[in-house]
Amino acid sequence: MSTVIAKSVDLSAPNTAIFAQNAAGDTSSHGSSADLSDDKTPRTKTSQVYATGAPLGVPAAEKRFWFQRDKSFDPTAIATQPSVFDDPDTAKQYQPPATWENIHRFDPSARWTWAEEYRLIRKIDWKIMVWACIMFMALELDRANLQQAVTDNFLKELHLTTNDFNLGNTVFKLSFLCAELPSQLVSKWIGPDRWIPAQMVLWSIVASCQFWLDGRKSFLVCRSLLGIIQGGFIPDIILYLSYFYKHHELSLRLGFFWTAMSISDVLAAFLAFGLLHMRGIHHYSGWRWLFLIEGLLTLVIGLVSFVLMPPSPTQTASTLRGKKGWFTEREEVIIINRVIREDPTKSGMHNRQPITPKLLWKSMSDYDLWPLYIIGLMFQIPETTPTQYLTQTLKGLGFDTFKTNLLVIPSTVAHMFTMMALTYFAEIVGELTFTSMFGQVWALPFLVYIYKVDITKINKWSAFGIMSALLSFPSSHPIQVAWNSRNSNAVRSRTVSAALYNMFVQASGIIASNVYRADDAPRYKRGNRVLLSLCITNIGIYTLTKVYYVWRNKSRAAKWDAMSEDERLEYLATTKDEGNKRLDFRFAH
Repeated sequence: MSTVIAKSVDLSAPNTAIFAQNAAGDTSSHGSSADLSDDKTPRTKTSQVYATGAPLGVPAAEKRFWFQRDKSFDPTAIATQPSVFDDPDTAKQYQPPATWENIHRFDPSARWTWAEEYRLIRKIDWKIMVWACIMFMALELDRANLQQAVTDNFLKELHLTTNDFNLGNTVFKLSFLCAELPSQLVSKWIGPDRWIPAQMVLWSIVASCQFWLDGRKSFLVCRSLLGIIQGGFIPDIILYLSYFYKHHELSLRLGFFWTAMSISDVLAAFLAFGLLHMRGIHHYSGWRWLFLIEGLLTLVIGLVSFVLMPPSPTQTASTLRGKKGWFTEREEVIIINRVIREDPTKSGMHNRQPITPKLLWKSMSDYDLWPLYIIGLMFQIPETTPTQYLTQTLKGLGFDTFKTNLLVIPSTVAHMFTMMALTYFAEIVGELTFTSMFGQVWALPFLVYIYKVDITKINKWSAFGIMSALLSFPSSHPIQVAWNSRNSNAVRSRTVSAALYNMFVQASGIIASNVYRADDAPRYKRGNRVLLSLCITNIGIYTLTKVYYVWRNKSRAAKWDAMSEDERLEYLATTKDEGNKRLDFRFAH
C-alpha cells in the first residue's frame, strides 16, 4: 500500500510551515463522523502552523531488519520519513479530525532518530505484541484441543462417528464465520480493549463446560457456542495492532502472532500428554480434564487482559497500569506520527466510533479487495484437511495415544520457522503475491505422493515423515492479512475487510473439514485428489491476483502522472473518490 505524494519534497531543506489545526470551533476536518477517506468537503481552514527546523530522514536509510544494520548504519540519523504532511498544500487535505483520540500528540514537525524509533518498537513489542500473542495462544488452545481429545477415546465414549466429528468442525467454523463481522462491529463500537477480554472470559466458560459433554447434541451445541463467542477475535486483534505499527512491521508481527498459534499447538501436545494421564481421577476421562483445565487457564488470561490492553498508544495510564502510563510524552509523539505519516487514513475514525450501515456497505462492496478474499477462501484447504486428521492418521498407522500427541510437534515447529522465513522474505524483497504462492508450490509434490501412494500400507515412520514434511509448509497467512490491511486504505474499510477476509478463511475451514469422508477412509484417495486439484487452482488464482493489481496501479499512475502539481492539489481538495479508490493510492502486490 502507498499514498503517492502530490508534490516533491526536499529532504535536506527544512519546511517553513506545516498545516496543523482546523479553524477554531470546527470539531473535525473530516466532518462529525466520517472516515478520512469518506470526506468530500475541501479542508482548507487553518488556525496554526508548525515551524520545522530539521530535515527529513532519507527513505533509503531505513533498515527494517537487524541484519541490515551494518557499520554504515547511523542510529543518530533522522528517522522521520517524508509524507503528505510535509507540504502545507497537501497536509490540509489529510488533517486528522479533532475527535481522534491521539490528536493531542499529532505533530508534523516532530523529528526523531532511528535509535529512538527502534528502541520504541522493541518497547511496543514487549508491552503490546507479547500479550496479543498470549491471548491468541489461549484461543488456539481452546479451539484446537479437540484434536488431542479424539486420541483419548473421545468419539467412542460419546458415541460419535467420523462424520459427527466433521460436523462438529463444520458447526464450529460456520459459527465462527457468522460471528466475525458482528464481533468486529461491536469491537469498533466499544473498543477492542474492552471487547476482546470479554470474549475470552465468555468462551473460557463454554470451553470448561465441555467437561460435562454427554453425547452428540451437547457436543454440537458447545462447538457452536465456542465459534460464536470466539468469532471476530482475530480481526479485532489485527485492527488493534494497526494502531501501534507501520504496515511492514505489522506483517512481521503477524508472523510472530501465528507463530504463537503454532507454539500453542506444541504446548497443547505436551499439556495433553500430561492431562490425558489424569484419566480415572474421580472416574472421569482424561479428555474431560483436558477441556476443564485449559478452559480455566483461558479464564485467567481473559481477566488479566482487561488490564494489559490499553485503548490506544496515548491512553495507557490507569490505576492498574500506572498513573504515568507505559510511554513518555515523546514516545507517544513518535508512535503516533511515525504511523500516521506512513498511512494518514489511520486517523480517520475514533477507536470507539461505530461503523454506520452506509460505511459497512461501502466496505463490503469494495471489489478491489475481493481477490484477497478469494485467496483467503482457497489457499489453506490443501494443508488444513491433512492437519485436522493428523492425529487420527498417526493413530491409524499404529502409534499409541501419547506418542501420537508428541509426533505432531516436529511439523508444528518446522511450520513456525518456514512461516516466519517466508514473511521476512516477502518484506525484504517487497514481493507479496508470488511469495504467498510459495506455500502451494511446497505442498504440490507431497499431495501428488499421498494421492498416488497409499501411506497406510507403507512403513509408519516413512508415512509420518511424508505427512510432517507436507504440514511443515510455509503459511502465507500473516503476509495476506497485512496485505489486506494495506490495500484497504481506510479505517472503516480496514475494520470490515479484516473480518471479511477471516470469514473467507473460516469458510475454507468448513470446506476442508468435509473433504475427507467416512466412505473414503482410511486412504482418502478421493479427498486427496480434491486437495491436489485445489492446490493447482490456487497457483492460478495467485497469478491472476498479481495481474489484476499491476493493471490497477498502471491505470491510476497513467492518470496521476498526466496531472500537473496544481491539478493534483485540486484533486485532493475536491475529489469524491474514497479509500483505495483514490488516484493517489497504489495497491500492494
